[in-house]
Amino acid sequence: MSRLPVRKTYKLFLGGAFPRSESGRTYLVQDQNVARASRKDVRDAVRVARAAQPKWAATTAYNRGQVLYRIAEMMESRRAELAELSTGRREVERTIDRWVWYAGWADKLAQVLGSANPVAGPYFNFTVPEPTGVVGILAPEEPPLLGLVSRLAPAIVGGNAAVVIAAEHSPLAAIELAEALATSDVPGGVVNILTGLRAELAPVLAGHMDVQALDLTGADGSAPELERLAAENVKRVVRGEPDVQSPWEIAQFLELKTVWHPIGV
Repeated sequence: MSRLPVRKTYKLFLGGAFPRSESGRTYLVQDQNVARASRKDVRDAVRVARAAQPKWAATTAYNRGQVLYRIAEMMESRRAELAELSTGRREVERTIDRWVWYAGWADKLAQVLGSANPVAGPYFNFTVPEPTGVVGILAPEEPPLLGLVSRLAPAIVGGNAAVVIAAEHSPLAAIELAEALATSDVPGGVVNILTGLRAELAPVLAGHMDVQALDLTGADGSAPELERLAAENVKRVVRGEPDVQSPWEIAQFLELKTVWHPIGV
């Protein structure tokens, strides 16, 4: 007698767990029923990201690099699954390599982006990078996996937490990535991934007063309205590329703080 295979349930990724949408809704995409997040899910994601961010930022830069490298290890073990849900093996390999590249920057940011500044007077003057806080990310539709990682990795490597709205029409790669995150050492809440209708979720994320930066790479035509909403609490707004690799992508999500200290004290 033949059996019916057990089909996978595609849920949200919030606070290190996989809940269904609080509304119980789903939508059909990529021949699967995927959780359709609600406005409350967005607010819940921001809340857990806000709670997780200070501890993540306080982690030593070297340890953050180790944690991010562990994600690459988990992705490597899921290459076949990720390839089926993206454009293929080549995209997955580039994605893993990109994640490793960004992980390597974790303990080098202070040296490259910071500085010791010459001043007139008996003082030391230093500029040091600090995380912005909670970053909202609208993932690009293509490439589904590499595009997401190209926006997510630079946001969290410097100590930020992230709330990601996955690609509306190709979200399965993002959920598979979430499973790799869940089995790595990333603290719950540092990365939160929502699936659903972008027109419904993006305005709530853009207007949320506890989000400090907004990546609109995947926003397309809705960007002007989302920028207007982001201006309500002077969010930092980034318009990046879906396939780019640069330390300056990390710098866009960091604040530079100048510190003065008397010499000889």
